[in-house]
Amino acid sequence: MIEVVSVQFQDAGKLYYFKPCEETLLPGDFVIADTEKGETVGKVITPALSLSLEEIVLPLKNVLRKMTAGDWGTVRQLKNEEKEALRICAEMVKEHGLPMKLIGCQYSFNKSYLMFYFSSEGRVDFRALVKDLARVFKTRIELRQIGVRDVAKRLDGVGICGQRLCCSAWLREFDSISIKMSKAQHLSLNPNKMSGVCGRLMCCLRYEEETYKKLSEAFPDMDSRVKTPKGCGTVRNINIFTGKIFVHLDHGGDCSCSLEEINPVKAEPLKDKDIVIKDQEINNAEADS
Repeated sequence: MIEVVSVQFQDAGKLYYFKPCEETLLPGDFVIADTEKGETVGKVITPALSLSLEEIVLPLKNVLRKMTAGDWGTVRQLKNEEKEALRICAEMVKEHGLPMKLIGCQYSFNKSYLMFYFSSEGRVDFRALVKDLARVFKTRIELRQIGVRDVAKRLDGVGICGQRLCCSAWLREFDSISIKMSKAQHLSLNPNKMSGVCGRLMCCLRYEEETYKKLSEAFPDMDSRVKTPKGCGTVRNINIFTGKIFVHLDHGGDCSCSLEEINPVKAEPLKDKDIVIKDQEINNAEADS
């Protein structure tokens, strides 16, 4: 077993394990950690805990120390230098004519490393740009292309719910989101209502998906045939919270019923004439393809 603490390097960022320093580290403490990219400022998320070798990634690096008042002065100075570095890089990107949008940059605490984040619709050959940047800043340079969801995470903002973006506030990893999640929750398939500020399907579509699936098991499927007190019809919508099922009746009109008021309608077996017609439709479709 090895004693470790977990540290993040940006809000809602990925957690990394480090060997703790001699000082007592508590959640919320800011520290300087030794990383592959040099000394980096991070935030302790969990206190010291013991993990097995199978639960961590080796080699395990160290937390060097807690942040001091002097260290915070250095951080403020680095923030000012990052703004200037971003301005210079933007000018160079324009000179090289590269199709990329700069999102931000970050120095390591000891300035041994300078990372630039950018977005682009395709791959960008930025080798010449990296050489020019290294010549100006006299340090190790890296350019990292990030997707639209990561852009929103770094830039931060407010969602249509009026709250801070989940990806910036607490969501550490992006899950796969599909349109099926919206259908399972009987939401309007309007792209403007389902998309977040990043332009992709909102991450919150996943939060209640399992609950909706479990509660929907007792209800008939959409477009299924049912028998109601007012006649037979087709299910057009359901509300799992009120227990109402909305049915379009065969003789015209709509009605809403409770689950206890409806019964499924069994499909009638096909007659010989219907089977011949169906076979002809299949043959015609195959011929057209």
